[in-house]
Amino acid sequence: MVDIVRPSQAKKKRIRRILYVTAGILVVGGISLGVSKLKPAAPTVDRAVVWIDSVKRGSMLRQVRGSGTLVPEDIRWIPAQTQGRVERIVLRPGAQVTPDSVILELSNPDLENSVRDAQLSYQSAQAAFSNRKAELQSALLSQEANLANIETQYKQAALDLEANETLFKENLISKLTLEQKRGLAADLKNRLGVEQRRLEITRQGIDSQLAPQEADVNSRKATWELRRHQLDDLKVRAGMSGTLTVVPVERGQQVAPGANLARVANPSNLKAELRIAETQTKDIHIGQYAEVDTRNGVVKGHVSRIDPSSTGGTVGVDVIMDGALPPGARPDLSVDGTIQLEKLENIIYVGRPAFGQENSTVTIFKVQVNGEATATKVKLGRASVNTIEVIEGLNPGDQVILSDMSQYDSFDRVQIKG
Repeated sequence: MVDIVRPSQAKKKRIRRILYVTAGILVVGGISLGVSKLKPAAPTVDRAVVWIDSVKRGSMLRQVRGSGTLVPEDIRWIPAQTQGRVERIVLRPGAQVTPDSVILELSNPDLENSVRDAQLSYQSAQAAFSNRKAELQSALLSQEANLANIETQYKQAALDLEANETLFKENLISKLTLEQKRGLAADLKNRLGVEQRRLEITRQGIDSQLAPQEADVNSRKATWELRRHQLDDLKVRAGMSGTLTVVPVERGQQVAPGANLARVANPSNLKAELRIAETQTKDIHIGQYAEVDTRNGVVKGHVSRIDPSSTGGTVGVDVIMDGALPPGARPDLSVDGTIQLEKLENIIYVGRPAFGQENSTVTIFKVQVNGEATATKVKLGRASVNTIEVIEGLNPGDQVILSDMSQYDSFDRVQIKG
């Protein structure tokens, strides 16, 4: 048999292999390209653990809130009037007091000695004044007696002269005798006038001579009374009716003048001292309506005072109560207060998101009908305690997630489950 030579198939196999490889590369590349263009799978969020709210249109009551305490409007701090040592605490905080109620008893031996010394000094000055006054009055009596004597002599001399004038007319006495009688009467008349003026000067001079000693007596008396009052102040009294709230000293403690020993308050007249974040106080004004939650009832009131300065990022705001306080309200009770700023009409608003600040732009997940929630840029406006104005990004009826979604910041959508 003769062998027949077949045509070579190597070239065809090589071409076919190249085609297969090329097709495989194209398929893998296409798949890779398609996979690369696919969106990452959305994380799943349980509906039960997020807060979803609907966007609304209407009126929004704008409010700010702060916490604080109830504080009496009528407060009296009782300071120490003099240095002393606390011997006895008669009343403790919580006791009802009247103006004369003794709260503390102090002791000061030096003050007790000074009271006795001041009393003796006053009594000594008083005795000296009485002696001097008696001396002057005695001198005045002597002057008056001398005046009365001269006045009697003058009257006798005047009568004698009158009789001698008659005798002279009847030529029974000489001219010389008559002139002697006239001289004697004139002399006594002059002496009487002098003594009268001297008596008047003496009377007027008594007050001026007694004035220095009288001033000394009054000065020593004032010193004695001051020491007595200081001694009496060692019994510390309330000074007003109310409730004893604070006694910041202990038995045996030394206190200096001016140190606060006790505080008395009128518990029937309380106000709320609230601390409001300084960023929320720009629209608060005197007289605005407020409500104070005492945990045992809500009391209506109004803003009465705003601190001019900020402390620790907050501003103090006082609220006066317009209604009766509920039972159990007492000084230093912790309360929450809400102040009404204004009522906004016909605006779009939503519940306040976890990180939604006033006049800011935030990203909020808006819930779609297919159960997904997509990240949406939202511009916010004026804020209240629980709601905030929506300026751009949302429409009435939209549902949004208000919970903290910061863990999903890298995703533009999430899947709501449940």
